[in-house]
Amino acid sequence: MSWQPSIDPEFGDPASCDALEHVIVPRTRDLGDGFSVRRALPHGQRQMVGPFIFFDHFGPVQFVSGKGMDVRPHPHIGLATVTYLFDGAIMHRDSEGNVREIQPGAMNLMTAGRGIAHSERTPDLQRQNGQKMLGLQSWIALPVESEEIAPSFQHYAADALPTVSDTGFSARIIAGKAFGAASPVTMVSPWFYVEVTAQAGTVVPLDPDHEERAIYIVDGEVEIARERHEGPRLLIFRPGDAISVRAVKPTRMMFLGGDALEGPRHVWWNFVSSSKERIEQAKQDWKTGRFAAVPQEHEFIPLPE
Repeated sequence: MSWQPSIDPEFGDPASCDALEHVIVPRTRDLGDGFSVRRALPHGQRQMVGPFIFFDHFGPVQFVSGKGMDVRPHPHIGLATVTYLFDGAIMHRDSEGNVREIQPGAMNLMTAGRGIAHSERTPDLQRQNGQKMLGLQSWIALPVESEEIAPSFQHYAADALPTVSDTGFSARIIAGKAFGAASPVTMVSPWFYVEVTAQAGTVVPLDPDHEERAIYIVDGEVEIARERHEGPRLLIFRPGDAISVRAVKPTRMMFLGGDALEGPRHVWWNFVSSSKERIEQAKQDWKTGRFAAVPQEHEFIPLPE
């Protein structure tokens, strides 16, 4: 999706245990037609969790017949986007010629590298019939040595991703490793992303092996160290501690994080880079039409002034 700056997300409740570094309440933006977006990252006091530098929670929204989402073609550099849906469908098109309908539970990883443009729209059938939509989009900042790699796109249907189930909970391993299972998704740096659903009273462990870790509560409520946290919240943990998460009510959450990058990143509009000069170049490339076009698209989002 296309990023526009907004007021920082808010801090939530005070840290409830020594292992909790931040509790972030996403800031909500209304984009019209009942479509709202909650942004948890970036935050003024925490830019990234592992390589996750952007985290948006969109919906739930019910689109009536004839309505839908239309994110016109726009560019990215220096990052990978992860679009993950719980409800609805999105048609992805990009300048590398990839066309894919994104469905709930599927992993869709678009690596921009040195530059890619893409659009995200409601598919024709769902636009005709109407649909409910709920999902997440994250940006993964690339390591310095990989910022200029060739753009690419990976798609894995929900049934191609490993799942782990135990009494009262289930987990889908979207990227990386968790609960003894590994996703088939290829990554340029170590990170992980897992959808976890838990019934009330179920205790789920958060692996202490990852350098940086967080839990995003999509909906429901959890208890950690006798303190409760309702969704939507982003809970960021300090490294090294074993964390037990108990669902107070039926809860859907995302476990995420990975190795910290070698330094901070500059973020301007849809561009992420370790170099301000590279972002200035990307601005000019988009403004002057040097990004490749997205097939079947005749619109674009102008460079913000």
